[in-house]
Amino acid sequence: MKMSKSKLLYVTLASSLTIFATACGAKKTDSSNQTIKFSQNVPKKAIKKGGTLTYALENESPFTGIFLSEIADTSPDVEAAAPGDESLFSINDQYQITDKGAATLKLNHHDNTAKIKVKDKVRWSDGKPVVAKDLEYSYEILANPKVQTTQYTSSLENIKGMAEYHQGKAKEISGIEMPDGPNGKTLILHFKELKPAMLNAASGFYWEHAAPYHYLKKVPFEKLVSSDQVRKHPLYFGPYKMDKTVQGQSTSWSRNPYYWRGKPNFAHIYMSNITNSNVSQAIKSHKFDVASVLDSQWLQVKNTKGVNFVGKKTLSYNYLAFKVGKWDQKLGKNVENPHAKMNNPALRKAMAYAMNVDVINNRFYHGLKFRVNSLIPSQFTPYYDKNIPTYSYNLNKANELLDKAGYKKAPGALYRRQPNGKPLVINIAVRGSGENSEAIWRNYIQQWKKAGLNVKFLGGRPMEFNRWVAAVKSSDPKIDVLEGSWGAAGDPSPSVFYGEKMPYNFARFVSPTNTKLLDEIDSAKSFDKNYRVQKFHEWQRWMYNKAYVVPTSGAYSVTAVNSKVTGWSLKPSANVWYEAGFSK
Repeated sequence: MKMSKSKLLYVTLASSLTIFATACGAKKTDSSNQTIKFSQNVPKKAIKKGGTLTYALENESPFTGIFLSEIADTSPDVEAAAPGDESLFSINDQYQITDKGAATLKLNHHDNTAKIKVKDKVRWSDGKPVVAKDLEYSYEILANPKVQTTQYTSSLENIKGMAEYHQGKAKEISGIEMPDGPNGKTLILHFKELKPAMLNAASGFYWEHAAPYHYLKKVPFEKLVSSDQVRKHPLYFGPYKMDKTVQGQSTSWSRNPYYWRGKPNFAHIYMSNITNSNVSQAIKSHKFDVASVLDSQWLQVKNTKGVNFVGKKTLSYNYLAFKVGKWDQKLGKNVENPHAKMNNPALRKAMAYAMNVDVINNRFYHGLKFRVNSLIPSQFTPYYDKNIPTYSYNLNKANELLDKAGYKKAPGALYRRQPNGKPLVINIAVRGSGENSEAIWRNYIQQWKKAGLNVKFLGGRPMEFNRWVAAVKSSDPKIDVLEGSWGAAGDPSPSVFYGEKMPYNFARFVSPTNTKLLDEIDSAKSFDKNYRVQKFHEWQRWMYNKAYVVPTSGAYSVTAVNSKVTGWSLKPSANVWYEAGFSK
């Protein structure tokens, strides 16, 4: 799923497979010093206007087709909407919000407010101006309990009145002000406290999109997700307008004639699904102008003629999460079960130590995936702590931990029992979204068997992606362990993924210490950078010791771009849908 931490939330359910632990001895830093080098930009050439860009949507399953940021929560949907779904704010390459976007942001420390002002030329693709009510309406959608979107998180409750509206105690959000009226251009958010993360994109403390009120106002909140306005004919204020979507398979775009920056270069964009097994051949045969390279297929495509490969180390990481509770929809928070099967740190650590992931990385991913030690990506220096150890492959250590914790094996038995004497069967939810996913995970199941652990696929095999999403989001009680991926963006604060009131805390763990550290990371006191660094390091060490969630691998993102395309860039500040085009 993919969440800017508005977008950043979406990355979590991204459909690419990865989950790793290392196999070759203990390492105390992430092994990201790879020798593979990529440019983040294709060569710059003169641009000619026009032409149709073809873009590969690499999905094993149809995308769900929810084209409204406030309720979309999977990366395939977000990617399929990218040519039109522009954020309100632009950022620089350090993920800091600038004044170059569709709207500007100004924090006021005196009265704990943020002023968001939409630029005059910004219009929806039907020609209507983007106004303050469109920004305010996004918050209504997010917080209205009838919508039940996973994009609503407790971070937004720092806005005064959000919690009361969400709980049905108020008809309006008291902390949102439109000083020039609904048709004005200014929105003022009143916060309980300003947070240091607010200076960066995707902080999660305010929303970075707008919803077309004039277009959606007659759709009941509970019917938004199934409405034609969301599923078939969405409105955006970005460079392109959606002309057509074939459900779950493709989206077609033409220029938004009202785009505030001017006329984008491509006349049309066509995005269509392709399964992972067909990606390498599609790149070699130039079927698409832009296609992501699967790490496992890099050696097959790297020498393709007529293609520029751009790449960068991503802010994403894969993890193993041990489920110890559930999401309580009525309470709007996670509730930990102290008696949960996986609520024993020795068991969690043993599973991490038993995974031979470096072997898998070397065999399948050719240097494009690497071991990470922390839940904070290493690009976020100095918040990232390079001294956090890893759970490197160590089968003896795994067995020792289990023995000491009372997970005994009867003489002649294959598997261990729980300390209470009951059989131990561990159900793991795995995405079946990579060509090698089943082979990789059967390998890990064999490794766990060597430690005496009876681990089984939930459903008997890796799960179809959308089924996996539904099971994980709903806290399916049959899940004991799950693999997944998170993509940070903008600010490194981990609150949105691991807070008590965060639906994306898929391990469902709750701890006063965790809450305290996350609150300190995002407190006003953390405007002092040294203090914030200290709290980040404390939190990373605590998470390592508890092992509710174990980070496993990071990755390079590599994109194959037709050599006739110029202006394509992976830099955070880039706006490829406006800036890229075909060369003369």
